[in-house]
Amino acid sequence: MTFDSPAYLAALLIVPLVLVGYVLAQRRRQRYAVRFAALDTLASVAPKSPGWRRHLPAALLCLALAALAVALARPQASVAVSTKRANIMLVTDVSTSMSATDVAPTRLAAAQQAASAFIDKLPKGIQVGAVAFSNKALTIARPTIDHNQVRGGIAALRAGGGTATGNGIQAALQALRQPNMKKTPGAIVLLSDGKATSGIDPIAQAALAKKARIPIYTVALGTPGGVLDVQGPLGVPESVPVPPDPEALRQIAQTSGGRAFTAADDKKLSTIYSKLGSRIASRKEKREITAGFAGGALVLVLLAGLLSMRWFGRLP
Repeated sequence: MTFDSPAYLAALLIVPLVLVGYVLAQRRRQRYAVRFAALDTLASVAPKSPGWRRHLPAALLCLALAALAVALARPQASVAVSTKRANIMLVTDVSTSMSATDVAPTRLAAAQQAASAFIDKLPKGIQVGAVAFSNKALTIARPTIDHNQVRGGIAALRAGGGTATGNGIQAALQALRQPNMKKTPGAIVLLSDGKATSGIDPIAQAALAKKARIPIYTVALGTPGGVLDVQGPLGVPESVPVPPDPEALRQIAQTSGGRAFTAADDKKLSTIYSKLGSRIASRKEKREITAGFAGGALVLVLLAGLLSMRWFGRLP
């Protein structure tokens, strides 16, 4: 929470002053009771002590004063507001290891299904594009409102080759930094199962993305026990371990100002993509919430008055 006029928060100093005055008044009342000559008579005719109820109206009034002081400072809260304009690039790893079946039916097929569901949930005004990368990057589609075109391009992807993550990020940045897109918020969703094995440095590209205010949301796909069945040098089938490398992707996300996620199965991947859709298709906006604090203060004052009248027959 932020304040448009923070200087008015100094009014909060009134609250402890009121509390001190209240405590002093209570002590004077107690001293008067002690000086009363016939204490036994006083105890027999005085009503039963109200205990904590005696202090509740005063406590509510102090809270009301605090709420009014905060209201004077014009508090503001950041809320997520749906945006009708944004450019998103889906960057998908199509290296050979994406053929592993530890994520059903395969890592790549699960990624394609999740991407399709992600695109389905985007507002029509959001432009989305796609890049695939293995040994090099291929721009399938630049950001467009023709979501079917992007969905079809991703569905046609096939796995093979190495992992040039940096090249994939570079291609996405080039697509998002076109002159007609610079004034529109942009983001990259990068899905991969391992660290870069070839191409340019992905961390350097992530730094460029941060400079351009384009966050990269990374999704590490796969399980630590993931293996890939390949044909060995002598033609004998063998299993090659292909565990994901979430740390490498986390560094990319952190450098760019985005967030990193890990998905060990297709359901988890779909959930992540669904959350990303809501996150990217909205923006933070400050809203003034002065009325809420002022209204809360009024309710507290009324409640203090009603309780005091009901319990003691007078206003606090």
